[in-house]
Amino acid sequence: MASKINTGFTVIPSQKYRRSNRRSSDFSNTLDSEAQPLSTLGSFKALPLEVFQIILKYLSVKDISMLSMVSKTVSQNIINYISTSSGSKRLLLQDFHTLELHGRRQNFGILEHYRSLGLLFKRCTLLLPTKERLKYIHKILTETLTAGWDDLECHRVYNFLCELTNLSRKMQAVVCNKPGSSRKLELRIRLFCRNVLLDHWSQRSDSAFWLTRILKPWPMVNQARLLYIIFGPISPQDGQVFWQKMIEGPTDESSLKGLAEAIKLLYDTGTKEWTADDVISLVDELSVVPREWLLENNARLLILSGNSICFTFMASKAVNGRATELARLVVFLALVCEKELYCMDWAVKMMQKVCKVFNTPIERNNFLQSVANAFACVIMEMLQSIMSGDRDEDDRSFLNLFHLVHAQANFHKEVLYLTMGSVSS
Repeated sequence: MASKINTGFTVIPSQKYRRSNRRSSDFSNTLDSEAQPLSTLGSFKALPLEVFQIILKYLSVKDISMLSMVSKTVSQNIINYISTSSGSKRLLLQDFHTLELHGRRQNFGILEHYRSLGLLFKRCTLLLPTKERLKYIHKILTETLTAGWDDLECHRVYNFLCELTNLSRKMQAVVCNKPGSSRKLELRIRLFCRNVLLDHWSQRSDSAFWLTRILKPWPMVNQARLLYIIFGPISPQDGQVFWQKMIEGPTDESSLKGLAEAIKLLYDTGTKEWTADDVISLVDELSVVPREWLLENNARLLILSGNSICFTFMASKAVNGRATELARLVVFLALVCEKELYCMDWAVKMMQKVCKVFNTPIERNNFLQSVANAFACVIMEMLQSIMSGDRDEDDRSFLNLFHLVHAQANFHKEVLYLTMGSVSS
């Protein structure tokens, strides 16, 4: 009986033993596999690096961007691909800095490409310090790349770009030499600043930040020169900066729109680096770049810049005892309103608002008398120009004189309406 008990206890079927042995082996293999680190390249581990880069050629920038988040190793391999000549040639479009020469649809496609590329750079370099991340941008900066970065990091970006592209040295060359003496360099600076740093931001505060970085390191006279290079009118023939546009004759609204928008950008964003006096001084300095503008062009710029800037500029002249200059400016504000079919009562109300800046009734009356005298003086100057000019200039001068006489009549009519309205009330 004992023998039977011992036999039943010790004898184990061979089949059960084999099943138990197989399970133990599987468990052992699992432990061994967990003990060995998995490749961060995943299935790509079996591929040579050259084949991996060939695969990347068939992926869109957005797809490569998603792939870069798989692992740090994959991300590093993608960065290495971008650094190769074939990857750089494919991803970094060579005509990025000539957007003004293309159609709007093509421009949009290029910008979308670089937004995707910015996101790719951002994802590939996410774990790196700012200084290290900048090494991979290859002269390309988009809003996607720096979105969410604080001001200090963006300062580093600008300093890096200046060092990488010698931007400060190039700017110094154009602001210290005679305007137009380095026309190709002026155009390169304009395109780089507009297409890389300033345009295409959705927030005006971002554009103001980068424009401030460009202008603030320089004295006021150089700031005005740079502002004209970046936003001033360009020649329709060769696309170069048109330095004589504001001097040769009255210009149109389109030639001044870029400058006016830049001035409003600095004035309206409320940044601590720009006071109202700074902006007004910049406008005053701009009006003599490269030489003193025609006063009509100065008046048109003030109108395009908005009521606040226009009033502050005029009030500054009143406070500083430049009433005669102010009176002539009022005449040309009225002339621009007449030419552009703006409401003449705007010019009259602006003059009325400026009158309140003067401290005493005598100063106000003297200013109003100066405005009346200025109309007469400008008309006489135009008549003398007609008598001494050639035939082509006569036609333009006659038309200008015609507009000025109408402007004077409409201006004084609005003054009478305003006076009679205040008396009746």
